[in-house]
Amino acid sequence: MFVTRFAPSPTGPLHLGHAYAALVAADRGDRFLLRIEDIDTARCRPEWEAAIYRDLAWLGLRWETPVLRQSDRIPAYREAVDMLLDQGLAYHCSCTRGDIRAALSAPQEGATVGPDGPVYPGTCRDKGLKDGAVRLNMARATEGLVDLAFDETGVRPGRHAFTAARMQREVGDVVLARRDIGTSYHVAVVVDDAAQGVTEVTRGEDLFDATPIHVLLQHLLGLPTPVYHHHRLIRDDQGRRLAKRDDARALAKYRAEGATPDDIRRMVGFTPSAR
Repeated sequence: MFVTRFAPSPTGPLHLGHAYAALVAADRGDRFLLRIEDIDTARCRPEWEAAIYRDLAWLGLRWETPVLRQSDRIPAYREAVDMLLDQGLAYHCSCTRGDIRAALSAPQEGATVGPDGPVYPGTCRDKGLKDGAVRLNMARATEGLVDLAFDETGVRPGRHAFTAARMQREVGDVVLARRDIGTSYHVAVVVDDAAQGVTEVTRGEDLFDATPIHVLLQHLLGLPTPVYHHHRLIRDDQGRRLAKRDDARALAKYRAEGATPDDIRRMVGFTPSAR
């Protein structure tokens, strides 16, 4: 049985890209779950969460209840982060973004860009700090790593393996818990996918390069690795990925102007899978 999920953040109106993502997830799942990713409480709003339910129902989608809300799951994420800290696989970091930019601008430092932006130079790795953000110690986390891989059924079908050297060089010590919210997207998504029994993660191809981070965390936390299905992105006329600032492509606006759910399906080029 395929268990899939659509996991929007209530930080603005759903647009055509969200519609496509939700349609793909619902189409591929024998069970379709909705998850509200609202850990960024400074940007999330109840009115946008209510709008998500309205837009998805208008599209004709149905999901299981109760809906999982990440803001209710902070203790589970903290437990996962504490486990990695206790095992010596993570450490506290006091660096600001400005500190990191300054360190990376030094002549001896390279500015390799990974899934989370410039790869962290390791400034706080051996300081033994007791508070601050929490970062994964990638060198320790990948020590002895041999064959971690994931199966992809979407834009780059096949089995994708990655090495310890690549993770250290191209990903680095990613943030596991932000100072303000006590977790990160990476931790929350792997903990919740496991808790909900998700067997195929469907999401945009822009998250493909983050998948090795998630597979590594699943390995470290003893969680199962689902199959991944990264789908194409819906772009504007200039080829740019749609964002929530693109209110002109908001589903609510199309609905108010008389569009039907079938119109939206045609706009995004959605066709049911042959799975």
